[in-house]
Amino acid sequence: MKRWKQSELVPVQVELNGVQRRGLCEPRVLLSDFLRDTLGATGTHVGCETGECGACTIRVDGVAQRSCLTLAVQADGRCIETVEGLAQADGSLCELQHALRERFALQCGFCIPGILMTCAEMLKRRPLPEDEQIPGLLAGHLCRCTGYTDLLAAVRHTVAEVRRREAAHPASAPSVGVHDA
Repeated sequence: MKRWKQSELVPVQVELNGVQRRGLCEPRVLLSDFLRDTLGATGTHVGCETGECGACTIRVDGVAQRSCLTLAVQADGRCIETVEGLAQADGSLCELQHALRERFALQCGFCIPGILMTCAEMLKRRPLPEDEQIPGLLAGHLCRCTGYTDLLAAVRHTVAEVRRREAAHPASAPSVGVHDA
Protein backbone atom coordinates (compact mmCIF):
# COMPACT_ATOMS: atom_id res chain seq x y z
CA MET A 1 0.00 0.00 0.00
CA LYS A 2 1.33 3.41 -0.95
CA ARG A 3 2.11 5.77 1.92
CA TRP A 4 1.29 9.41 1.26
CA LYS A 5 3.98 11.96 1.89
CA GLN A 6 3.12 15.09 3.84
CA SER A 7 3.48 17.07 0.59
CA GLU A 8 0.78 14.90 -1.01
CA LEU A 9 -1.79 15.86 1.59
CA VAL A 10 -4.31 18.41 0.42
CA PRO A 11 -6.05 21.10 2.48
CA VAL A 12 -9.82 20.89 2.82
CA GLN A 13 -11.82 23.72 4.35
CA VAL A 14 -15.51 23.41 5.16
CA GLU A 15 -18.07 25.24 7.21
CA LEU A 16 -18.96 22.52 9.71
CA ASN A 17 -22.14 23.21 11.67
CA GLY A 18 -21.63 26.94 11.21
CA VAL A 19 -17.91 27.02 12.07
CA GLN A 20 -15.08 27.28 9.55
CA ARG A 21 -12.85 24.19 9.88
CA ARG A 22 -9.90 22.95 7.89
CA GLY A 23 -7.69 19.92 7.81
CA LEU A 24 -5.26 18.02 5.65
CA CYS A 25 -6.03 14.68 4.08
CA GLU A 26 -5.05 12.34 1.31
CA PRO A 27 -6.99 13.01 -1.91
CA ARG A 28 -8.70 9.61 -1.62
CA VAL A 29 -10.12 10.12 1.91
CA LEU A 30 -13.89 9.82 2.18
CA LEU A 31 -15.81 12.75 3.61
CA SER A 32 -17.17 10.49 6.36
CA ASP A 33 -13.64 9.63 7.49
CA PHE A 34 -12.46 13.25 7.20
CA LEU A 35 -15.36 14.42 9.37
CA ARG A 36 -14.78 11.75 12.01
CA ASP A 37 -11.01 11.37 12.05
CA THR A 38 -9.75 14.83 11.12
CA LEU A 39 -12.50 17.20 12.32
CA GLY A 40 -13.81 15.11 15.25
CA ALA A 41 -17.46 15.06 14.12
CA THR A 42 -17.95 11.51 15.38
CA GLY A 43 -21.74 11.69 15.28
CA THR A 44 -21.46 10.79 11.60
CA HIS A 45 -21.47 7.00 11.61
CA VAL A 46 -19.96 4.77 8.94
CA GLY A 47 -21.85 1.55 8.30
CA CYS A 48 -21.75 -0.08 4.90
CA GLU A 49 -19.37 2.31 3.07
CA THR A 50 -21.44 1.75 -0.09
CA GLY A 51 -24.21 4.31 0.47
CA GLU A 52 -26.90 1.74 1.19
CA CYS A 53 -27.44 1.93 4.95
CA GLY A 54 -27.76 5.71 5.35
CA ALA A 55 -25.91 5.89 8.68
CA CYS A 56 -23.41 8.42 7.29
CA THR A 57 -26.02 10.86 5.96
CA ILE A 58 -25.14 14.52 6.44
CA ARG A 59 -26.31 17.74 4.79
CA VAL A 60 -24.06 19.39 2.23
CA ASP A 61 -25.22 22.88 1.32
CA GLY A 62 -28.59 21.99 2.85
CA VAL A 63 -29.13 18.74 0.95
CA ALA A 64 -28.95 15.30 2.58
CA GLN A 65 -26.32 13.03 1.09
CA ARG A 66 -24.20 10.03 1.99
CA SER A 67 -20.77 11.10 3.24
CA CYS A 68 -19.28 7.67 2.47
CA LEU A 69 -19.85 8.29 -1.25
CA THR A 70 -18.13 11.67 -1.30
CA LEU A 71 -14.44 12.45 -1.19
CA ALA A 72 -13.38 15.05 1.36
CA VAL A 73 -11.77 17.12 -1.41
CA GLN A 74 -15.17 17.36 -3.12
CA ALA A 75 -16.54 19.09 -0.01
CA ASP A 76 -13.88 21.80 0.01
CA GLY A 77 -15.55 25.19 0.44
CA ARG A 78 -18.99 23.70 1.15
CA CYS A 79 -21.33 24.00 4.14
CA ILE A 80 -21.59 20.72 6.02
CA GLU A 81 -24.10 19.93 8.74
CA THR A 82 -23.79 16.81 10.84
CA VAL A 83 -26.05 15.48 13.56
CA GLU A 84 -24.08 17.57 16.06
CA GLY A 85 -25.42 20.65 14.29
CA LEU A 86 -29.08 19.77 14.88
CA ALA A 87 -29.01 20.68 18.57
CA GLN A 88 -29.98 24.20 19.57
CA ALA A 89 -27.29 26.78 20.37
CA ASP A 90 -27.72 26.12 24.11
CA GLY A 91 -27.11 22.38 23.55
CA SER A 92 -30.73 21.34 23.99
CA LEU A 93 -32.18 18.84 21.55
CA CYS A 94 -34.08 20.00 18.50
CA GLU A 95 -37.74 19.05 18.30
CA LEU A 96 -37.08 16.00 16.14
CA GLN A 97 -34.33 14.68 18.43
CA HIS A 98 -36.55 15.24 21.44
CA ALA A 99 -39.42 13.33 19.79
CA LEU A 100 -37.18 10.34 19.08
CA ARG A 101 -36.04 10.29 22.69
CA GLU A 102 -39.56 10.69 24.09
CA ARG A 103 -40.96 7.96 21.83
CA PHE A 104 -38.11 5.54 22.62
CA ALA A 105 -37.41 5.45 18.88
CA LEU A 106 -33.86 4.25 19.18
CA GLN A 107 -32.12 1.25 20.54
CA CYS A 108 -28.47 0.88 19.59
CA GLY A 109 -28.56 4.34 17.97
CA PHE A 110 -26.13 3.55 15.19
CA CYS A 111 -28.51 4.51 12.37
CA ILE A 112 -30.07 7.49 14.15
CA PRO A 113 -27.66 10.27 13.07
CA GLY A 114 -28.30 9.54 9.41
CA ILE A 115 -32.04 9.17 9.93
CA LEU A 116 -32.14 12.47 11.82
CA MET A 117 -30.27 14.27 9.05
CA THR A 118 -32.55 12.91 6.33
CA CYS A 119 -35.73 13.63 8.29
CA ALA A 120 -34.57 17.14 9.21
CA GLU A 121 -33.81 17.95 5.57
CA MET A 122 -37.09 16.51 4.31
CA LEU A 123 -39.14 18.23 7.01
CA LYS A 124 -37.41 21.50 6.19
CA ARG A 125 -38.50 21.15 2.57
CA ARG A 126 -41.96 19.84 3.45
CA PRO A 127 -42.74 20.84 7.07
CA LEU A 128 -46.23 19.34 7.10
CA PRO A 129 -46.19 16.07 5.14
CA GLU A 130 -49.30 13.97 4.98
CA ASP A 131 -49.23 10.84 7.15
CA GLU A 132 -48.79 8.57 4.14
CA GLN A 133 -45.68 10.56 3.08
CA ILE A 134 -43.87 10.11 6.39
CA PRO A 135 -42.62 6.53 5.81
CA GLY A 136 -40.86 7.84 2.70
CA LEU A 137 -38.62 9.90 4.98
CA LEU A 138 -36.94 6.69 6.09
CA ALA A 139 -36.46 5.28 2.60
CA GLY A 140 -32.83 4.40 2.13
CA HIS A 141 -32.07 3.90 5.82
CA LEU A 142 -31.45 0.53 7.39
CA CYS A 143 -32.19 0.02 11.06
CA ARG A 144 -31.61 -3.42 12.50
CA CYS A 145 -33.12 -2.76 15.93
CA THR A 146 -36.37 -0.83 15.94
CA GLY A 147 -38.48 -2.05 13.06
CA TYR A 148 -39.15 1.64 12.19
CA THR A 149 -42.50 1.81 14.03
CA ASP A 150 -41.25 4.04 16.84
CA LEU A 151 -39.16 6.12 14.44
CA LEU A 152 -42.22 6.82 12.30
CA ALA A 153 -44.28 7.59 15.41
CA ALA A 154 -41.67 10.13 16.53
CA VAL A 155 -41.70 11.89 13.16
CA ARG A 156 -45.51 11.87 13.13
CA HIS A 157 -45.50 13.32 16.66
CA THR A 158 -43.10 16.09 15.57
CA VAL A 159 -45.25 16.94 12.54
CA ALA A 160 -48.41 16.84 14.69
CA GLU A 161 -46.85 19.28 17.17
CA VAL A 162 -45.99 21.66 14.34
CA ARG A 163 -49.55 21.42 13.03
CA ARG A 164 -50.95 22.16 16.49
CA ARG A 165 -48.71 25.22 16.82
CA GLU A 166 -49.66 26.41 13.37
CA ALA A 167 -53.37 26.01 14.16
CA ALA A 168 -52.93 27.97 17.40
CA HIS A 169 -50.81 30.68 15.73
CA PRO A 170 -51.63 30.69 11.99
CA ALA A 171 -49.42 33.71 11.27
CA SER A 172 -46.24 31.89 12.26
CA ALA A 173 -44.37 29.75 9.74
CA PRO A 174 -44.13 26.00 10.35
CA SER A 175 -40.94 24.81 11.99
CA VAL A 176 -39.74 21.41 13.06
CA GLY A 177 -37.13 22.80 15.41
CA VAL A 178 -34.21 22.20 13.11
CA HIS A 179 -32.22 25.17 11.94
CA ASP A 180 -30.37 25.86 8.71
CA ALA A 181 -26.72 24.98 8.45
